[in-house]
Amino acid sequence: MKKPTPLAFKPDLDDAARHWEAFYAGEIIDRPLVCVTAPRQGMTIPPASTYQERVFGNLDEMIDRGLAAGEATYWGGDAIPNYWLTFGPDEIAVFSGDEFGWSGDSGDTNWSKHFVKDWASSLPLYLHQDSPLYQRMLEFYRKAADRMQGKMLLASLDLHTNLDLLAGVRGPQQLCIDMIEQPEMIDRAMLDAREIFKQLWPAVAQAGRMDETGYYQNFFSTDGCAILQCDFSAMISPAMFRRWALPAIEEEAQIVKNAVYHWDGAAALSHYDAVVHSPYLHTLSFVPSDNQGTHWDYRDLLKRIQADGKAVHVWGAPEAMKRLHKELRPEKTFYQVTASSQSEAEELLEWFVKNT
Repeated sequence: MKKPTPLAFKPDLDDAARHWEAFYAGEIIDRPLVCVTAPRQGMTIPPASTYQERVFGNLDEMIDRGLAAGEATYWGGDAIPNYWLTFGPDEIAVFSGDEFGWSGDSGDTNWSKHFVKDWASSLPLYLHQDSPLYQRMLEFYRKAADRMQGKMLLASLDLHTNLDLLAGVRGPQQLCIDMIEQPEMIDRAMLDAREIFKQLWPAVAQAGRMDETGYYQNFFSTDGCAILQCDFSAMISPAMFRRWALPAIEEEAQIVKNAVYHWDGAAALSHYDAVVHSPYLHTLSFVPSDNQGTHWDYRDLLKRIQADGKAVHVWGAPEAMKRLHKELRPEKTFYQVTASSQSEAEELLEWFVKNT
């Protein structure tokens, strides 16, 4: 990787960058990759801004709060001070011509309203450069990059692209029907979705000065990185995934460089073979479904992923991560940990060094 730009909130950034570089190379320095955060002693971390605040609120006030949170956080081990600007999971569908739906009965959650009524009259899909929310997002990135320079990095968008984008503009249920009844239209729509990614990624990176400061989305690299996903894949067959989702995901992976793939729920594992054998994906991040256990309950899956050549991303409390460390290969594991205090975080890092 390129040498990282110094960050005031991360005085040991160079050491963290060495651990990230070793992780991408499948190597070990003195411990696995461990990102552990905690409140600094005597400080309180303010709550993150909500989706509604980011869409409707004052950008400068939210950036103020983000800076306060960054300063109040102990960024231990390989954790990188960062700020996430997302408007919601369907934001890229909105940037492509849709609009957000909101409900007072749904808390802070939002969704897209599915503007595509039929593909023939709606294609081509394209990135609406004049969309007020898209322009607001770019302004948000530029403002945050100016004010957080030398202190924190900006995280990339919530990348629900490829088939997730199509599900956002069409609706998941109707998209399932379309894939059976008019697959040629999905071929066309997927080409559009792939072009949208190619335009969106560099535009956001430029607004956030990521080439200058570094890339972040739970993962860090000065050269490029992102978490890619296709949550809609839980609803389709392996053949459909290989036809429409996998080529787009692999193209995205080559653009972002250090690519992580996010599996959301056990149903998405039906595409295990396609994902784990892709040469373009470095790390797999599995999220158990609600009330379906923790990473400890899926340790056999994690070990299988590592045996098949991929790294894994796991998270939890310190004691849970210590248990997993006894099961997983250290050079192929990224631990993301939330500690209750800085002293607990520091003790955890010492434990990993002694037990690796």
